Amino acid sequence: MLSLRLPFRNTGARTSARSVSGSALQSVDLSFIWVVALLLLAGLVMVYSASIALPESPRFANYKPSHFLARHAFAITLGVVFALVTFSLPIRFWEKWAPILFLLGLVLLVIVLIPGVGKVVYGARRWLSLYVLNLQPSELMKLFVILYAADYTVRKQDYMQNFSRGFMPVGTAVALVGLLLLLEPDLGAFIVIAAVAMGVLFLGGVNGRLFAGLVVITISTFVLLILLSPWRRDRIFAYLDPFADPLGKGYQLTHSLIAFGRGELFGVGLGASVEKLHYLPEAHTDFLLAVVGEELGLIGVLTLIVMFYWLTRRSFEIGRQAIALDRVFAGLTAKGIGLWIGFQAFINMGVNLGLLPTKGLTLPLMSYGGTGILVNCVALAIVLRVDFENRKMMRGAL
Repeated sequence: MLSLRLPFRNTGARTSARSVSGSALQSVDLSFIWVVALLLLAGLVMVYSASIALPESPRFANYKPSHFLARHAFAITLGVVFALVTFSLPIRFWEKWAPILFLLGLVLLVIVLIPGVGKVVYGARRWLSLYVLNLQPSELMKLFVILYAADYTVRKQDYMQNFSRGFMPVGTAVALVGLLLLLEPDLGAFIVIAAVAMGVLFLGGVNGRLFAGLVVITISTFVLLILLSPWRRDRIFAYLDPFADPLGKGYQLTHSLIAFGRGELFGVGLGASVEKLHYLPEAHTDFLLAVVGEELGLIGVLTLIVMFYWLTRRSFEIGRQAIALDRVFAGLTAKGIGLWIGFQAFINMGVNLGLLPTKGLTLPLMSYGGTGILVNCVALAIVLRVDFENRKMMRGAL
């Protein structure tokens, strides 16, 4: 009898183990994790390829060929660690601390403007040196604005149709952020933050007329900033016809287009880019996609576009599911993060392809930049946590 019962018990144990394992896997969106991991890995490889020749230039003469690879790998490792910690925190934690984090972001934006404190690169004061990492407050503010706008929308839901009590406070807050960013200057970050904040407000149910007015005011502000700034105006003209001044204003864009042209369908091969050899400026940061286009061709670029599209769409699906479960803050946060990643990727790709004016925006999850990678990982971990809590609630309902 004993010999007959043991197989039955072992089978039950194995079945139980499989069901527990399956239940655990169903709590996390593995496809979401895989897409993020592949983008991070692809970014690591392409940053190394784009930066390996930089030590040959006088500016980076003291650096080793693996300098940027090592620092980028460190940023990814740090980002993964912070992402794991973030995933362990419930969404109500971020809802509680959203206003405080927004105030912290404002303080950091003020501190970075203090002479001797903020680090100046190419005439822009955007970084705080932490020795092991250069902290860029504008990257943190992108996430903090999303959290703040989502929390504000939930708290002021009854007043979102009112200009003075609903729209005016958050509009003033975003305008203050914009002023601080323009003092750095960092127009690119301001464009992303303004677009994301407006997007969250729109998704949160702001009055249609107020939203239309906000769009008009925002666009008018950006046009005015461009018209009043000669160097920004020059960038616009260079974008319209970069080959009119290929050795001056259109230098960066023309070499980016040359890189894409050389890549054709399948690329010249990984590591075989010519444009990264001191022809294309900022090949490892803002113009990393051009190196991808040259080395991996149209197929490589289209693959990245599909991955970013999938990531953005999936974030919106998670947010929509959260709102359906009456978790409005979580839903708006997930949608806001998806909008941020998708919109910034769209701008970066548009700039690299000559479809948009040149802006200092990196490609999320891929371009070199410690703070950007860190904040991207944390933000997407929040989206993953929203999905985790959605699944948990749905299982509880069943």
